[in-house]
Formats: sequence, C-alpha cells, structure tokens
Amino acid sequence: MSRQSSRLVPQLQQETTVHITTDGIVLRERAMHDHDSILTLLTCERGIISAYARGVRKPRSTLRASAELISCSCFVLFCNKGNYSLDKADLTQLFMGVRGDVEKLSLASYFCQLTAEIAPHEEQGGEYLSLLKNTLYLLDQDKRSCAFLKPVYELRLLTMAGYMPNLVACAGCACYESEQMFFLPQTSVIVCKDCVQKYPADQLRMPLTRGVLTAMRHILYADHQKLFAFTLSEPSLKRLGDITENYVMMQTEKRYDTLDFYHQIMAYHQAT
Repeated sequence: MSRQSSRLVPQLQQETTVHITTDGIVLRERAMHDHDSILTLLTCERGIISAYARGVRKPRSTLRASAELISCSCFVLFCNKGNYSLDKADLTQLFMGVRGDVEKLSLASYFCQLTAEIAPHEEQGGEYLSLLKNTLYLLDQDKRSCAFLKPVYELRLLTMAGYMPNLVACAGCACYESEQMFFLPQTSVIVCKDCVQKYPADQLRMPLTRGVLTAMRHILYADHQKLFAFTLSEPSLKRLGDITENYVMMQTEKRYDTLDFYHQIMAYHQAT
C-alpha cells in the first residue's frame, strides 16, 4: 500500500464510523434472536432509521423501556457505513396515558406505522418528530379526542411528506366556495357541484360541508403552534376522518393493519 493510500484509510474510517446523539421515538420494535431487537426510529437528526439493539429484551436491560413503542428518548447511536446500533438511551417520555388505553394505543400504533411509511429516511426529521410528539401528548392528556387527532395527523403528515392537496379553490372554475363542494382524493383537488360533472362518474367524490373544508384548510396551512386550535361537531369530525383516511390509502396505495385494528376496537366499544 502506498503512503498516499495508507493516509486515506483513517480518513475513510472517520467518515463512515461515527457516534450520533439525537432525540427520537420508537415507531416499531422487531424481535431478533433471543434478546435483541431491530428498532425503527423517527429521529430529529436523520429521520427514519433502523437500529440494532443488542440485549435490549433482557429482563434487566437498562434499555428495555426506551425500546418500547412510542417511547421517547435521547438516543446514542453508533453508525458504521450506514448501519446503526443502539449504544445507550436516556428515556424522556413514555406516554403512560396512551399505553393504558387500548383505543389510544391502537391509534398511536397507526400513527407510528403511517409515519414509518412516508416520513423521510436519512434526512432531517425534526418537524415530523415534533408533530408526532405533540399529537401523542394531546392524546395522552385527554386534551383532544381520537376522532379529532386522527384526521389532523393524517392530513398534516401527508402534507409534510409531499402529498399536499390543492384546497385553495375549485380545480375547474377557481371559485373559493360554493353551495356544494367535493373533495377528490384520487386527484387531490376540490371541485364545485358544477365542475364535478366533468370528472369520471366512477371517481370517488366526497361531499364537503363548509365547516369540514375550513378545517382541512386550517390543517394544511396553519402554523404548527395553532394546528390543533379549532373545533368541529362530532358528525363533521366523522366526515373529516372518512375523507382523510381515504386520502391516505389512495395516495400511499396501501392498507394499514394498525388502522384496521383501531377500527375494530372502536366498533367493539360502540357495540358495548
């Protein structure tokens, strides 16, 4: 090996091997071997990453609580050529109010699965982390209902991830509001009752009340500090939830088992 190439070796090692300290939240834990796990993390510094957590499922592991779903921690990660392993973690939040309620936990699990699917990988994820933590806090403290938080999170998350619908005006005639407006989740636009006739009859069209359209615009355009600062009646929340859920599935082209489980839990509670 030449002197020049030998000088490059430490430099390459320095570039590919590094310790990272970042705030994050566990989106998924997958068991590996007897006591190890693969964690899917949403981190402030690097967005979505997978990290190997050795021995984390041992009964006396100091990392056990930090490796559980929706646990927030300051993680110290060892990165070697793009592969991450967990060195240590300082637990910051557990959301015990969510963990102790099956309805809340099922919704939180859906939030985590959806986030893992569409949030950026290996990029800055601070905005996504803030949205998820704020949403879970409101859920944990009973400051907002599941029916309220679900559509807000769905629509805001998709907007941040590049699936922002055009809600400014009718896609046909550019009117801001009319007596009846429709949302077309497949094409991500709103149209008035006259212009909707120009679209194929088999294309899903979802009627919008003025209150629901105003709420959707708020979710898209409001500052993050005011995101949850609106109210809707229960019937309007249900309609909003149907709209955002259809939008999620059409835009991501995927069904979510955690969402199906959440609906099963909700149906059971309503039946009893």
